[in-house]
Order: sequence, then C-alpha cells, then structure tokens
Amino acid sequence: MILVDSTIVTVAMPALMSGLHADIGQAVWVTSAYLLAYAVPLLITGRLGDRFGPKRVYLVGLTIFTLASLWCGLTTTITALIVARVVQGLGAALMSPQTMSVITRLFPPQTRGQAMGLWGAVAGVATLVGPILGGVLVDSLGWEWIFFVNVPVGVLALVLAVRLVPHLDTHPHRFDWFGVALSAVGLFCIVFAIEEGHSYDWGTISGPVTVWRLLILGVLVMAGFVVWQWRQRGEPLVPLRLFRDRNFSVANVAITTVGFAVTATMFPIMIWAQSVRGLSPTGAALLMAPMAVISGGLAPVVGRLVGRAHPRLLAGFGLGCYAVSLVWLRGVLHADTALWEILLPAALLGVANGFMWAPISTSATANLERHQAGAGSGVYNTTRQIGSVLGSAAIALAMQDRLAAHLPGHAGGAAPTAGPGGGHMPAAVAQAFSDAMGDSLLVPAVVIAVGALVALGFERPRHQRG
Repeated sequence: MILVDSTIVTVAMPALMSGLHADIGQAVWVTSAYLLAYAVPLLITGRLGDRFGPKRVYLVGLTIFTLASLWCGLTTTITALIVARVVQGLGAALMSPQTMSVITRLFPPQTRGQAMGLWGAVAGVATLVGPILGGVLVDSLGWEWIFFVNVPVGVLALVLAVRLVPHLDTHPHRFDWFGVALSAVGLFCIVFAIEEGHSYDWGTISGPVTVWRLLILGVLVMAGFVVWQWRQRGEPLVPLRLFRDRNFSVANVAITTVGFAVTATMFPIMIWAQSVRGLSPTGAALLMAPMAVISGGLAPVVGRLVGRAHPRLLAGFGLGCYAVSLVWLRGVLHADTALWEILLPAALLGVANGFMWAPISTSATANLERHQAGAGSGVYNTTRQIGSVLGSAAIALAMQDRLAAHLPGHAGGAAPTAGPGGGHMPAAVAQAFSDAMGDSLLVPAVVIAVGALVALGFERPRHQRG
C-alpha cells in the first residue's frame, strides 16, 4: 500500500490537473511532498521501532496513513491535497522501516534471504501495480478513489497486524534531534531547488534567496550532517559503522538509483500515452501490464536464487535490463508508434524488476546483527526514498526542460491538450511532445546504469562463504 501510493498518482495526473486546475509543476508536488515527508523521518522512525517496538510504531503509522488517505480523497484544491499528502507520507515513514526490521530480527542470516527476497518482490510488484490500479480507478470512479481505496485496505491491514505481527524486544535509544533537523533542512533545500528551479528560471526565489544558493545550502547542510554523525560521542542518527560492511554500502547506493528510476519512469510514459495517443488512464496503465505480470512471475524464482547465486550477478543483470529498457522506450516513443512496440520494452522492465529488488535488499541486511536491524532498515529505506524524491524532482525538471526545447510555446510545462485522453494535437506538436517525453527518460536510464555498475561491487554474504 505504501509503495503503490508512490506511483499510483502518476497515471491520474492529467485527470488530477484538470480537476484541480493545476499545472505540471504544481501537480508533481503531489508526489514530491509525499516522498519528501516519507523520506526525511525514516532515519529516526527505524529507531522508534527499536525503542517502542516495531508493532506499536507500525500500527500508529498505519492509522495515520489510512486517515490521511481519506483526507486526500476529500480535498478540493491542489494546496490542500499537497498538505494531506505530507501527513500521508509521515504515516508511511512510521510504517516502512518496521517491515524490514521485523524480518531482519525474526530470521537468521541463513534463511533471511528467502524472506527478504519475498519482501523485495512485493516492493517491486507494488510499484508496478500502482499505475494499473490507478488507471482503473480514475476511469471508473474518479481520481479521488486512488486515495479512497487505501481506507478499506488500511483497516484490513490494521486488523491483521494486531492479530499476526509479533511483539519483539525493545532497546533503549537516545535520539539525535539535532541530526534530524540537519537532515530535514538539507533534504528540503536540495529537493525544493531541483523541483522549482525551472519555475524561477534558476534565478531569484525571494529577495537574496536564489535557486543556486538554496541548492548549495542544502548540500552544505547535508555535509554538516555527515560530519555531525561522525563526531557523535553518543548514539548517532546514522551509525556510520554500518557502512564498513561493503554490501550494506553498495546496496544503499544501488537502491538509491532504483528509487530514482522507478519514480521517474512512469510520469512521462503516462502523460505521453494519454496526451498524445488519447488513451484513457486505464489504457495507458495497461501498457505497463507486461511489466507487472513478468515481475510477479519472476519473484519466487529470484527469491530462491538469492540464497545461492552471487548478488552482483542478479542485481547487476536486473539494473542493466532496466537501463536498456528505458533507452529502448526512448527509441520507440513517437506520435505514431504502434502500441505493441511499447509492450516489448515494458516486458523487459518486468524482467529488470524481478531481478533487482530482492538481491539488493537481501544484501543490505545479510551481514547485520539483530540489534542493528532498526538503524540498518531506517538508513536503507531512507536512501531509497531520497532516490525517489530526487527522481520525482529530476523528471519534472527534465520534462519541463525538454518541452521548452521542443515546444517553446509550452515551456511552463502544461500539456498542449484539452485534458486526459485528449489526443487532439496537430501531428507536428504531437511528435515534438513525444520527443520531449522520450528525451526525459534518458535521465533515469543514466542513473540506473550507474547503479548497475555499482552493483558489481557486491560480495558474497558471510553465510554463503566457505
């Protein structure tokens, strides 16, 4: 449910923009606000699970998430929706680290691979189901129902968690509130600068505050955060000793590129399918059906391989396939492309997702001791979400930039069509719009290609050696 909400909004964007009278720059904040509110607290919410018990923290987060979902569906302005998405993101931040922490603490390293493989497979499938589910809901009930659907799911999850999730031992922790403040300020400055830079023509935001100054400030604050963590005599928010384990370090870099690419991929494809080809939200989402089907089918196979095969082979193959599929999509994204030509690279995306999630998540935690579960899962989920936030911001910037280059009259980012499923563009405009959307896909392609190279640095987990 958490990960579906990271992607379900993409297919509803044209309908949401039309219903709330928002442009692309405003609408992207519906996703970015959620991802940012999700990412920033993760470092401390993992520790909260260790301190108060993962089950208790999970139930609190689930309650907040479910109520905020109801709020999202009831909003009537883009501003109110963004605020509600912030609260929803905070609920997700409380929940997410507890799932990985419980697995790490319940299963010994010898059997943790299969359990974490299933966890990773669910994450991969969920991010693909989002657009398809979103399309069906938008077409049949309206964009509000992409949020209302969380309410019955959340209530069911609450009942099942109360009955089935075990109570685990708690551990006392001191919380690094200054570190929390530094990470929050630094991340906000960086993401806001990237997200809104084009809107301000990379110039002045207000008075002496410029986009570049805000970006530099964010980088400096994050550098200060790392130094603060290194100098901490007590209990740092991010125990840097975790990064002494090579697999943990490699997994965090790799999952950052995955979060970036997965978040950035759907946005231009869904807008192209609806604005250029005139597909309904459901029709647009079904273009990605091969991806979801193949990924789900491969999940149990890869889960069994995770405990035996070298993680660099599995993760490197998956990440490499993802990069190739995006370049392939760029090559076929034209105004007159036959829709079956989109299904082929979408199928390769399914292969990529089937292979990359499980080995990366398993390698991240394979060598961790149980008392490090909360800190490790908090850091891992944070890096993934930072990647997602940056992917959301970067794809919005790339789309606006390429639209400005190919269609100067639409530099502000508004799609030159009447609304979702329009497809009434003149041929020349449709081709230029297609080129802009295709060009933007090269951004996540390059990022995840870097992730594929990084994944080659994985070592065999300790329990596989000897």
